[in-house]
Amino acid sequence: DEEDEPPEGWDKPVVKGPRTSVSAEAYGEWNARRAFVAPVIPKTDEQKDRLKKCLVKSFLFASLDANDLGIVIGAMKEVVTEPQQRVINQGDAGDFLFVVESGKLDCIKDGTVVKTCATGDVFGELALLYNNPRAASVDAKEKSVLWQLDRDTFGHIVKQAATKKRARYDAFLNKVPLLASMDDYERSQLADALKSETFTDGATVVTQGEVGAKFYIIEEGEAVATKDGQQVMSYAVGDYFGELALIRNQPRAATVKCKDSGMVKLLSMDSASFKRLLNVNDLLDRTKIYA
Repeated sequence: DEEDEPPEGWDKPVVKGPRTSVSAEAYGEWNARRAFVAPVIPKTDEQKDRLKKCLVKSFLFASLDANDLGIVIGAMKEVVTEPQQRVINQGDAGDFLFVVESGKLDCIKDGTVVKTCATGDVFGELALLYNNPRAASVDAKEKSVLWQLDRDTFGHIVKQAATKKRARYDAFLNKVPLLASMDDYERSQLADALKSETFTDGATVVTQGEVGAKFYIIEEGEAVATKDGQQVMSYAVGDYFGELALIRNQPRAATVKCKDSGMVKLLSMDSASFKRLLNVNDLLDRTKIYA
């Protein structure tokens, strides 16, 4: 069949010249494009339910549609670790990422614990996202249940959306003076903890005097802050608020409401994640902006 033969001249060198056109690669039986087929690891319905509940909490997987989420769930392998067991080594090539279902694990960079992973956290994804060596070692602090995803399934199903989302979130975080001194690895862990929230016209996000529970960054829209009834600040895309209440353990200093001009989309991080992922005293020492 002619369609299964290489196109005429396929083996001849291309003569380069000004503004030459580029043609798509030809495929026939001689050079077939192989469609990606994700592995399917048998699981009980109970395992699938547990895994789904874990994945929908994760930055990397929360935006997948039902079909892609099902493919990822099918491809993941359950891994049980014992206390002190090393899961990955800093500097190694990475072929898998892991999602924590239960337990705690320490991320160790150059001998220093930089993060403790708990339920819902993901680790090992940086090597897959950027084709870099492992940025840190990971040791289990206690018996833990992990779900392992291979590089190929991640690359075909998750990577593109996750890379764009993380780059967008990282750009926002880089504008926050308190966080600008963090390195790329630290900021990437923070990006994974951000959740998207939507508020309608005029909705109140935080109220003066209440206990601070979250830190916010504006992804879309505008908001205003009032103190004792007087406007003291306006916020636009990339601006942030709410961090001082979490740092100083003080009530909210102002009320923040969405402007009456449409929907406002915020990125939020809860107090527990903020304090678990950030060494606040170290950041304050590095920045000095809140001294």
